[in-house]
Amino acid sequence: MSRTFLGMPGAAPRSGDEGFPERAARALRDSQLRFNLRKATRTIRARRAGVVAELPDWAELRRAGKEIKDHTLRHLDTYLIQLEEAVTKAGGHVHWAADAAEANRIVAGIVKATGETEVVKVKSMATQEIGLNEALLAEGVTAYETDLAELIVQLGDDWPSHILVPAIHRNRSEIREIFTRRMAEWGRPAPEDLPDDPPALAEAARLHLRERFLSTKVAISGANFAVAETGTLVVLESEGNGRMCLTLPETLITVLGIEKLVPTWRDLEVFLQLLPRSSTGERMNPYTSTWTGATEGQEFHLVLLDNGRTGVLADEVGRQALRCIRCSACLNVCPVYERVGGHAYGSVYPGPIGAILTPQLRGMGSELDRSLPYASSLCGACYEVCPVAIDIPSVLVELRAKGRHHLAERTGMAAAGWVLERSGRLARMQRLGGRLRKLAPGRLPGPLGGWTDTRDLPPIPEESFRDWWNRTDGGRR
Repeated sequence: MSRTFLGMPGAAPRSGDEGFPERAARALRDSQLRFNLRKATRTIRARRAGVVAELPDWAELRRAGKEIKDHTLRHLDTYLIQLEEAVTKAGGHVHWAADAAEANRIVAGIVKATGETEVVKVKSMATQEIGLNEALLAEGVTAYETDLAELIVQLGDDWPSHILVPAIHRNRSEIREIFTRRMAEWGRPAPEDLPDDPPALAEAARLHLRERFLSTKVAISGANFAVAETGTLVVLESEGNGRMCLTLPETLITVLGIEKLVPTWRDLEVFLQLLPRSSTGERMNPYTSTWTGATEGQEFHLVLLDNGRTGVLADEVGRQALRCIRCSACLNVCPVYERVGGHAYGSVYPGPIGAILTPQLRGMGSELDRSLPYASSLCGACYEVCPVAIDIPSVLVELRAKGRHHLAERTGMAAAGWVLERSGRLARMQRLGGRLRKLAPGRLPGPLGGWTDTRDLPPIPEESFRDWWNRTDGGRR
């Protein structure tokens, strides 16, 4: 797992060619992690359920969000050009980045042109995706995270494990220890008698960051949405640090995934209702910042990031992953995520959405990426809570079909297909199974035993339903 100075995570670490099962098994042995996750996810999803239930038109809002996103993705080329023209007209500079390397090169070049060696950052998954912090460090530029949870992750030599709450795997005692140990390295030590209650920890972070906000001249952000018709960028956050980063520095650089567009301001209104309720369980977002082009006294650069998104867009089933508005509702209801946390996914996009988005963006060349579509029980809870109706289970099944399969699995599926292809074959196999049912082992032999180690083989009935139906004259007695 790669580390960098000041604990800045780059692209999500991967441990060789280790798959999700190995990562998950390691996480399951951490009882403190499971406790932290269970408490946090259940609290968030209970709050979400309460505020969603208040809206009688939630289903209509959800459908509207899905349709707006689908329309935008179908006409993405048109809306991207419209966005570029609007931003340029408003005094901003637009850059196009085909991949992570190009995006990092562009951002590093802009920062170096200012002569600065430090930047402050608004929480941004796109910059984590491309490993921007590491790329800047290689160019002699230090990036400071200002979101409280991201600050905890950075100071703790860690990496995010949740979309909304990156430090969800840490409890307050651990956070106090991190602050006490690491803040001095950033020039402002935490109080020696710092308690572990949340207000005191937040105040320590606030004092620690205040000087950074006032002295740093370059800021980097992501954006939740971009409005094509006006060139407006939108950031939603709950602490106010984003507002400080967006307004105080002399140069602002925004890295935006090309799927984050909405066509009009009217469309934005739908998502400003969907996102807060689905993510933090709030009726309204505390801080919503919007800006169009370059504001007075500030230079603005917009980097439009592809990095595999065009390839995802070409997949008729998989493209719905690009609807994602990063609310994290799917993580909070997922029984798998609740037990293993985000690090097991080996990506900045954990949980159910990460299990479908990451393999599509990165490809399925590694054991980890091939195993992510199996990091699910297919229970469907993620689809039920998704505010833009992404059918995650369907995409998971699609990706499983595209992956590499063991010879024994391929042989078994081919045999099953041959049997199920003809009703006569199926009937004969059912009768044979009934006659040999007493010979069925409690555990399958050899490599197949892994399946029965965690599952009971269903008992084989003496008679198939088909034979019973025919024997009883259609079930009528």
